[in-house]
Amino acid sequence: MSGDFGVGPACPPRPLFPGEEKQFGLRRLTLGLACVVSLLAGSASAHDASSYGGVFRSRDLGAAWLNADVGVFLNAALVIAVDPRDSSHLLVGTDLGILSSHNGGRSWAPEARDVIIGAVFALAFSLDGELAVCAAANGVFRRDREGWLRAEVPESAIPARALVAGPANDRFYLLGRNRLFASEDGGRTYAVVPGLPETSEMTVLVAIPGSADTLAAVIDGQAMISHDRGRTWRNAGFGGAGAPVDTIAIDASRRRRIWAAAGGRIAVSDDLGSAWHSVGGLLPEPGARVRGIAASADAATLVISSDRGIYRSADGGETWAPKEDNLPTHIEAGPLARDPNDAGVVYAVFSLLPYAEVWRMAVDGGNLLARIDPISLAGGLSFCVLLLIGGGLAVLHLSRRRTAAGSPR
Repeated sequence: MSGDFGVGPACPPRPLFPGEEKQFGLRRLTLGLACVVSLLAGSASAHDASSYGGVFRSRDLGAAWLNADVGVFLNAALVIAVDPRDSSHLLVGTDLGILSSHNGGRSWAPEARDVIIGAVFALAFSLDGELAVCAAANGVFRRDREGWLRAEVPESAIPARALVAGPANDRFYLLGRNRLFASEDGGRTYAVVPGLPETSEMTVLVAIPGSADTLAAVIDGQAMISHDRGRTWRNAGFGGAGAPVDTIAIDASRRRRIWAAAGGRIAVSDDLGSAWHSVGGLLPEPGARVRGIAASADAATLVISSDRGIYRSADGGETWAPKEDNLPTHIEAGPLARDPNDAGVVYAVFSLLPYAEVWRMAVDGGNLLARIDPISLAGGLSFCVLLLIGGGLAVLHLSRRRTAAGSPR
């Protein structure tokens, strides 16, 4: 016995027959293509588990967060709405339409894929939960018991920035590209609300709870208040050219309290904008653009969403801490949504694509497929080619076996 653990002299390799030589060559080609695909996949953008879009929920006003879209891989979650009569019923607007859940986010299903096309920037339920409305890149839609139907809106309203339910179930406010529209027939038709100068731009809109006619908005970078359904506006004394207002938000506990953010600082008014005072200190990143504000009844706990993620303060804004456990990092967070039946439950949405770019593409009618990078595209095409070759080899092999089985011996 030799010392190389062999069992005898090696046998010479058997020569290949002509048919086997072709099969061997095809197998080598397939193996080579597989190697190329593997290399391309390695060169393509790798998936970072800490950076992904999606929906997240906190049950303790932002102290802890958990993923609320398990099993769904979202590129861009843009907005979320909670049914006021059933907190387990959620609607999420994404860059590719609407998803709905009837079990608090444990499972999701797309809605009206043949009707609602493109990015959905705004969602709202009526106060009784009977109606839902949405604004997508291809129009404004209303859902009742018959399903989603297109609403009649002026062309200048599409795409829209926000939808707000009024105090009556048949009233909805729609913030278009920069103008205000209103519906008095349950979201079936919308008409422009006169009063805003043509040169002005409205970018944020909220309705004040408990008031039939009061709205708050951000117009030309300033906080503004209307007491007549948006026909006239008064300057609320916060924001301006030096520090334009990012967003304005209502308070879940006090009807006359509103929050606003400008220049990396949070401010609050307890009298619908007649007087303001700053809350705490500057945010850790002064350049962050705030998109949502949620606060406890005593204003001690504050949660904000921004284009830099989620921040939370447990001491009235004196110190801020970024929330990163179980949340995406370094990507944009959209508007916050609170459960109408439980003020401690907050939802946040995240998008891999910058919101400004999704909006621009909706305005320009762009296609999100244009963002696919050449390396990833080449890897995908190579994989498709590999599948075709593999299928061809399988058909060839089965054909030869059938021929061999039918030939006389």
